Amino acid sequence: MTPETAALHQATMNIMKNASGYVLFIGPPLIPRALRPGLRDEGVRLVDHTLDSPPMTVVDDHGRPEPPLTAGETDTLLGFLDYQRATRAWKCAGLDAAGLSATVGGSSMTLGGLLKHLALVEDHWFSRWLHGHQPQPPWDTVDWKADPDWDWHSAAGDSPEQLLTLWQDAVARSRSMVGEALAGGGLERLTRRTWPSGEAPSLRWVLVHMIEEYARHNGHADLLRESVDGATGE
Repeated sequence: MTPETAALHQATMNIMKNASGYVLFIGPPLIPRALRPGLRDEGVRLVDHTLDSPPMTVVDDHGRPEPPLTAGETDTLLGFLDYQRATRAWKCAGLDAAGLSATVGGSSMTLGGLLKHLALVEDHWFSRWLHGHQPQPPWDTVDWKADPDWDWHSAAGDSPEQLLTLWQDAVARSRSMVGEALAGGGLERLTRRTWPSGEAPSLRWVLVHMIEEYARHNGHADLLRESVDGATGE
């Protein structure tokens, strides 16, 4: 393996396997399309594998797995959610603490705050709502009444590594819990928690909501990233 290929291989190490042997896409390997055939020849795997779908073999120039074009409903929803997650990782890739703390105009929103907020949202919907679990650290000790926006505010005190790890771990847990829910009822499976009315949303509703949540915040991330270093795209 050449030194260049070795460096690119290292860039793909943000994929991992869980105990069931599934490959989980955590962040985008920023590898130009022209270099990918050579990497595959040397055994580097550049695909995503969601919990209940075949590998997605189309990866764009920013390392994002393209959603399947002709799959069923479940694979399509999971594909679009992972695409939005990968967009989030791309918009934060390579930034130091100053970059993740940058703001635009009169807004206090930051890319670091977005990462921590989305880690909270992952756990909130897929752990607390879908399965009825108690809050995970660090959310379990937060005084939310004192600071309802603690996830946004506290991100300023976290390193880039801490923020990325927090978000990546939350995504990995979410994928596992979605797999459990799909096996136990499919997209019709209702959440364990309910609205005050007693109604509960379905897993389908949660997945669509999460796609919307990421897509909305990825629009914010576009502006924030451009303000940091001029990087643009989608």
